[in-house]
Amino acid sequence: MKTSKLLTLLLLIMTTLTFAQPRFNQKKEQIKALKIAYITDELQLTTEEATKFWPLFNAYEEKQKKFRKERIRSYMDQNDNGDIDKMTEKEASSVLIEIENYEEDAFQNRKKFVASLKTILPATKILKLKKAEEGFNKKLLKQYRDKFSKE
Repeated sequence: MKTSKLLTLLLLIMTTLTFAQPRFNQKKEQIKALKIAYITDELQLTTEEATKFWPLFNAYEEKQKKFRKERIRSYMDQNDNGDIDKMTEKEASSVLIEIENYEEDAFQNRKKFVASLKTILPATKILKLKKAEEGFNKKLLKQYRDKFSKE
């Protein structure tokens, strides 16, 4: 009897996880598509600019994502090994240095990205890009808050 309940529970959990993953990926793709539309609208890219811009932007975003994952993984690995309060000063300093290195790499990636953009876009559109990215993030966060404040 207990085995059958356990098996049923396990099957239910696996089914839920199986269906949740595609939905999560679908949401990520929807957000990415909305971001592309939002940035395209805000920057008013010409066809020639868009052809050169989007491959650069996508490569930049992927690298930034990689830096975030590495930084979070490093922090979580250290945190999983024990409570921060239990870390020695040397261990804490080491974690801080790793985090600073990832942040520096992300900053250098942004600088290279902007330098590349200067070859294909006027400075005004590069500034509009920064504003559009911030605007999109604010809009997304507001929608998220509104959705969960109603529930």
